Amino acid sequence: MTVVERREVALVDLLDRLLAGGVVIAGDITLRIADVDLVRIDLNALISSVSDQVPAPWPEVTS
Repeated sequence: MTVVERREVALVDLLDRLLAGGVVIAGDITLRIADVDLVRIDLNALISSVSDQVPAPWPEVTS
């Protein structure tokens, strides 16, 4: 066994790495019977971490 094969990564470390760079999830599911589309689901998601250096896309509300 090499060092790479024995390396274990915790789920928290994996999520931290993914959120630091951002993750895009895209896919579609179609339920079809006899060549007739009954249900179609499209999924598009962007998952990313938030920091103070990135401005919010909406205006700030002061009260």
